Amino acid sequence: MDVHTILTGLYSEQGRQDPYPYYAALHELGPVAAVPDRGEHRSVTAVAVGYDAVARILRDPEFSKQPPPNWRDHEVLRTLQTSMMFVNPPDHTRMRQVFAKAFTPRRLGALEPVVTRVVDTLLDRMAEAGAGGIQVDFVAEFAHPVPALVMAEFIGIPPGDLTWYRDRVESIDAFLDVAGKTPERLAAANTAAAELREFYRDLIAHRRATPADDLISGLVEAVDAGDVGLTEDELISNLVVLFNASFVTTVYMLSNGLPILLDHPDTVAALPGDDTLAAGCVDEILRMQNPVHFLARAAPRDLDLDGVPVARDENVLLLLAGANRDPARFPDPDRFDPRRAGPASLAFGLGLHFCLGAAVSRLEGRLALPRLLARFPRMAVAEEPTYSGSLFLRGIDKLLVTTGG
Repeated sequence: MDVHTILTGLYSEQGRQDPYPYYAALHELGPVAAVPDRGEHRSVTAVAVGYDAVARILRDPEFSKQPPPNWRDHEVLRTLQTSMMFVNPPDHTRMRQVFAKAFTPRRLGALEPVVTRVVDTLLDRMAEAGAGGIQVDFVAEFAHPVPALVMAEFIGIPPGDLTWYRDRVESIDAFLDVAGKTPERLAAANTAAAELREFYRDLIAHRRATPADDLISGLVEAVDAGDVGLTEDELISNLVVLFNASFVTTVYMLSNGLPILLDHPDTVAALPGDDTLAAGCVDEILRMQNPVHFLARAAPRDLDLDGVPVARDENVLLLLAGANRDPARFPDPDRFDPRRAGPASLAFGLGLHFCLGAAVSRLEGRLALPRLLARFPRMAVAEEPTYSGSLFLRGIDKLLVTTGG
């Protein structure tokens, strides 16, 4: 197949449900391929699927993120483009330094008992809901509430607001998908972003009056004291994006990972009590089924990428999920191997924009999965999973299971 045929298939409903055959076809064309100048591919000049090529571009600080045209005209785009995830240095550096101080080893250590408490509470609820062989939606009962409740406590979002919050997050995620740039999805995302900004503005005002031991209180105090180079509007943009990024990736890491683990009963049996194996399972799940499938970067100058010419400011589509199954770097890439040697996966990116919440997501997976399978060693998938239908954030949205008693 040529690149146009592969990308057309990848963007189709079939491709969004199972993109991996298309990534394998791209690997046969080489680490980087030129993209034909057609309407549906207008925004990119080249597509990179080779692990080394993708990693090299992510590490290069001169490759940049380009804002979409007229981004100031839309609330959702204004929110994204004033957050550290979507801006370039020096603004990216200034914002990231503020938030990096919150993700210290001490804070991560303090999160461990929070994760354990949340997980054990949810397992008790699953045991009750699944009594007598009743099917339980693993996503609704476990994969979603684990990171939602943990991040809510970490950031300072009232737990009672999480259902309301989730609906707004999903509207923004739908717009971010490769097929999401429709007027209807843009309008819904603009409304969601405006409502989330107002939510955080009220929460910040409340924390000013009544500080608590959470991220928002600490950041508000630092902003008001002039200790950090961050405006309140930038603080709000980053809180919206930080919660979304840290939460959705963990939901899909857990929901995508459970069917893989249940297909390997020896691993399930060995997992409880083996921290090294637990960490390896999380890393291998993220390699095989990473939630974020692609990013884009603009070339800083006219250059050659593995034989493909790319002009200055033209975009390269970086297929993270394809790079994580590069047979040149991961022998037998479709095989689950939690003790696999080799390079780190690109699930959380690399370089300047490496995901700030990666450590939290890995912590949640490392603690949650062994406790889940120790409590329900005979858990089984009851029906075919329902995938999100998104290629940008791909994961299982509904997974009916039986707990096995």
